[in-house]
Formats: sequence, C-alpha cells, structure tokens
Amino acid sequence: MPGLSRRDMLHASAAAATAAMASPARAAGRDESSPADKVAPPPAVTQILARRIAEAKYGDIPAAVRKEAVRALLNWTGCAIGGSHHETIDIAVSAISPFAGPGQASLLGRPQRLDIISAAFVNGVSSHVFDFDDTHLKTIIHPAGPVASAILAYSEYAPVSGQDFVNALVLGIETECRLGNAVYPEHYAQGWHITGTCGVFGAAAAMGKLLGLDEKRMAHALGLAATQQTGLKIMFGSMTKSFHPGRAAQNGMLAALLAAKGFTSSDRALEGKDGWGGAVSPKRKWSEVLDDWGTRYETALNTYKPFACGIVIHPAIDGIIQLRNGHGLTPDQIAGIKLDVHPLVLSLTGKTEPQTGLEGKFSVYHAVAVALTEGKAGEKQFSGRAVRDPALAALRRKVEAAADPAIGEDQARITVTLKDGRVLKTFVEHALGSTINPMSDGALAAKFTDLAEGILPPDRIQRVAGLCWRVEELANAAEIATAAAGVA
Repeated sequence: MPGLSRRDMLHASAAAATAAMASPARAAGRDESSPADKVAPPPAVTQILARRIAEAKYGDIPAAVRKEAVRALLNWTGCAIGGSHHETIDIAVSAISPFAGPGQASLLGRPQRLDIISAAFVNGVSSHVFDFDDTHLKTIIHPAGPVASAILAYSEYAPVSGQDFVNALVLGIETECRLGNAVYPEHYAQGWHITGTCGVFGAAAAMGKLLGLDEKRMAHALGLAATQQTGLKIMFGSMTKSFHPGRAAQNGMLAALLAAKGFTSSDRALEGKDGWGGAVSPKRKWSEVLDDWGTRYETALNTYKPFACGIVIHPAIDGIIQLRNGHGLTPDQIAGIKLDVHPLVLSLTGKTEPQTGLEGKFSVYHAVAVALTEGKAGEKQFSGRAVRDPALAALRRKVEAAADPAIGEDQARITVTLKDGRVLKTFVEHALGSTINPMSDGALAAKFTDLAEGILPPDRIQRVAGLCWRVEELANAAEIATAAAGVA
C-alpha cells in the first residue's frame, strides 16, 4: 500500500485478518462498505491516523507550513472578532449563558466568559457567521474554525505554549482536510456541510494532541468524533450554517476530553463496516488520509477570502470589480451582465431574490450587483441594507448566470453589455484569494483591522494582531484570547 510504513502495513494486515474471520465478505477480500465486486479491504485508517497524530512533533513541521498556520490563526481571530456582535451571536450567548458553567474562557470580541466547551461553540459560530473565514479549496472546508475555536478556549484553562498550539492547529487541519479529501465530492453532493462533518475530526485531533492522548485513546477520540456528525447544506443562508463549525469545535473537544478519561469507541470507526466513511459517502479514497503523511500538507493549501461570501462567487466578484475599475462603470450604464461559472456557483449561490444579509452571501446575482456598484464585497456589502436596496435589486435582475463544467471553481467568464452597445469581457483565470493568487500578509493584516474596528480599541487591535503573528513565541497562547476579549 503506497504511503504506508511497514508498521502501518502490519496494522492493516492484522485488521483485515481479524475482519475476515468475522465476515465471509472479508474472507473473500471484499470491502463490506463497497459493492461486492470491489476487492481490497481498507487499511486500519482509524488506528494508523491516531498513531500519526499522537507521535507528531512541532519540529517536524516545515517552516512554510507553520507560517500558513499562523496566517490561518490571524484570519480566524479577525473573523471571530468581526462576527462577535452579529444577531446570531447575541441569540446564541443569550440562550447558552443561563446554563453555562464557570467562566473559564473568553468570547472573542465580547466581554462575557463561558466554560470552555460553550466558549468553543460561540467562537466557532462567530468566526463563520460572516462567511469570511479560510477555505481549503479542494474540499471547501473552512479549516480553522472548528480547530482554533476548541484549542484557544482550552488554552485559557490549561496553559498551551505557542509551539504546541501551532502543532495542534496543523494536526487538526491536516486531519479534517485529509478526511474531507477522502469523501469529497460525493459526501458534499449528498447534502452534507463538510466543514461541520469533517471539522469535528480536526477539533478532536488537535484537542487530543494537547491532552497528550496515546494512540489508543486518540483512536477513541476520532471514533467519538465520527459519531457526532453535524451539518446540512440546506441550512446555507440561515444562522444554522455558522452553527456547524461551532458545534464541530464543541463536539471535537468533548470527544477528546471523554477519550482522555477512558471513554471508548470503535477502533475502526472511520473505515469499518457501518463506519463513518460508508455512512457519509458512496466512495472513499483512504489513500488521501494516509499517503504522504509528513510530506504533503493540506495546511499549505489553505486560502483566505478577500470577499465576505461563499468562495465559489469570488471569481465573478473579482472579474466584475476589474471591469468596473478598468472602465469606470456605473450601474446606470448597464444593460445586462452574463456570467459563465462553475456548476457549484448556481448550486450553492443561486438565490435570485435574497431577503436577508445572510441570504445575500448565497446570491451570485447580489454579489455581482453590489460589487459593481460599490467596488468591494466586504461585510457591509452583504448586510440587510444592501440586500434590500431597490437600486441593487434592480441591477441584480440584469445579471444572468450559466453553469459551464469546463470552467474551474476559481474561474469565471464575465460579459457586460452596456446601454450604448459596447460589450466588455474578462476571464478570471485564478480569483484573488486562491492558492495561485493568494492574499498577501499585508492584505490579511488590513482585513483583520477592518473586521476588528469598532469592536476593539485601536491599540488592542494591533496587540491582538501582533500576538497572532508571534504565536510561536508565546509561553501561553491564551494571551491571544484574553487580548481579543471585548470591552465591557
């Protein structure tokens, strides 16, 4: 099996032999979670992954990957602070506070403190409510939310060095994104919101690492995560979408805490018959989980949004802003706008008449109209004010979108027809914020400041940003949480 060490292969062989004795299908060499004509039982994915997480060391992570983890932390922190006073968070804090435990951890951007499990949930929701957080483009997972929300809250309860924090963050991102790779796109196509369903594994792995779980207990943590699936795509455009990473953080933390005390689960929770893989996807690519561990880093493929909406709309926004700025376009000049986009754009963001700011984030029509009108697509452009603006509503009705399977997820073709008869065209090869055309450190820092303005005092904004950039030097990563807490 490519990518497996001799020890891994022994694990896989032993697991297959044990399963074969208990199952005629296994004895015939078939994977019980696949059609009968498919041979080769899966390797012992749960145990091998658990051992690799348990044995991983900070010093093994390449410097470039650590840097990307730091960028992910800065971006996540800014998004959590920025979203902290959204109505969604007000409701969540109001609902939870009367029943929460002692104030052990900060809510970023807010003065309240909750127990670490509740704080992980709220910060996870807050970091995603603007839909402005990081994106692993191969799977459309938002990696930092479930992981950072859990381990930062825990660092306020038990000190976590900056290096241990970064190690746990990278391991969490690797775990959730590799498992996402194994089941994407079929899993996503079945209606699952992959950030919730895979994010729980990231939180469990990262928390398990900080708790010092050995291979056996790490496997149990992964199993407990596997049985706590949260996230349906039908919730997109509602408050419940941001519930998913918050719940993933909370569930993953609980999984690791239970496993640390000896709470058991299946040793084959991921790959076994009736396990996670077979339950959530008709196809599994376990090589995506196990191959090239320690040399291929999904963390290095993380991306950051310049626009506060679903990632699949970004190429269209990028292109329309280019045309607007290049030709000095104004809404009154527009006769029509034609978009040729990846099929996911219409599947995920095809709302023609959004009624709320959250729905606007899932309307490519609104996104293009507001980007042409205002020259940007930040959080203010996806507010209730913008969605209900009569002029913007009239302009978005001039936008047509067609799905083209030949167009990549980070591409778009835009054709603008003007009332004077001119036709302007552009093709976005790689949208701003993609792995090919990434946001710079300076752009990320500016985004952080913009999100935190009006919530934290200016000096605190700079302090929090500085702590994020220097997280590997910190004696306790909790400094970030306490500095990012809101002013009463």
